[in-house]
Parts: sequence; structure tokens; C-alpha cells
Amino acid sequence: MNFIIDEFHKLYYNSSVWQNTKWLGVPILKMPLDLMLYQEIIFEVKPDVIIESGTFNGGSALFFASMLDLINKGKIMTIDIANQPNLPIHPRLSYIKGSSLADDIIQEVEGFIKPGDVVLVCLDSDHSKQHVLNELRLYSRFVTKGSYLICEDTNINGHPVLPSHGAGPMEAVQEFLQTNHDFTIDDSKHKFFVSFNPNGYLRKIK
Repeated sequence: MNFIIDEFHKLYYNSSVWQNTKWLGVPILKMPLDLMLYQEIIFEVKPDVIIESGTFNGGSALFFASMLDLINKGKIMTIDIANQPNLPIHPRLSYIKGSSLADDIIQEVEGFIKPGDVVLVCLDSDHSKQHVLNELRLYSRFVTKGSYLICEDTNINGHPVLPSHGAGPMEAVQEFLQTNHDFTIDDSKHKFFVSFNPNGYLRKIK
């Protein structure tokens, strides 16, 4: 069974169809099954704030904003080091240019969150292990109990795709969880069998 799942995962990933997937006309580099999980999480958690690292074309940020429209609450801050042209505009959506690890960006994130806000975090920027590990350590404190710290693209470096990538998000999650016991892997998010974020849906339990 796992062999079949992994082979389909590799077939889908290597087809690059996910690189030609759009949300409301904007490229969104995510697997549709993960988007279904995101909408379930957003409906369940009902976040006041979503923080995203890694804007790129803005498709996922627009998707999040659209989901927030459906529950009629919340706003999103998305962070990227690059200036991308023609980013989508939405009243719930704010863009910040800079490194997700920079002190001034962290201060802006702190200012974006009000006391009592329910906060959801999605990490999808530089996929090197150390960068992701640093993000996990920095942004985990913003996540509220019962909400999620989601680490994207844990499937790379042979889990099961891009085996030549080198240590990345999966390895960062493994090391992070060795010392941070406030989070646990939500195994229910493996229910669709294939996800670009295996073991990457971390629920804050305390």
C-alpha cells in the first residue's frame, strides 16, 4: 500500500501539474488535497490571523483570504524576500518584504497580532533544513493552542520526492519536535494518503 501511494506521489509531483494549478487565476503551488485540508483547518480553527512565510505568486495567500471570507473573519500576513509583480489584492491580505527570520519582520508579525487572536502559521519559504528549523523555532510561539504550525514540502529529500535535495523541511520538523513538546503531528491530516506536507501539520496541544 505505501509503495503504491509513494509511486503515485512521485508520478504526480514529477508531472509538474501542481506548477500549473491556479486559484482564481493566480498560480498556487500546492496539491489540491492539501488545499482541502487547509479549508478544513481554517473552518475548524477560525483563525483571526494567518501568518505565511513564502509568498511567491500570492496564490496560497489569496486562497487563505478566500477561505477567511467564507467564515467572515480573519486576516493574513504573507512574507517574502522578493518583490513579485502583479500580486493579488484582497482586503484581508497584507504583504511584507523581507526575510522571515529578520528581527524587524518578527516585530511586524508581533504588531499584526492582537491579544486574544487565534493564530495559524504556514511556513513555505526557503526549504533548507536550518532555515526551516529557525522558522519553526521563531514562529511556533505565535501559534495559539488548538491551532496549527504547518510546515510545507516535507515530501522533498526522498519523502518520497526529490531525493537529491538534501536535508530540508522533514528533517527540520523531526529536530524541532525533539525539543518542543507543545506540538504534535496531526496524523488525521494523512487521510487523503498523498500530501506534499507529510508530518507537516503540527497541532499545538499545550
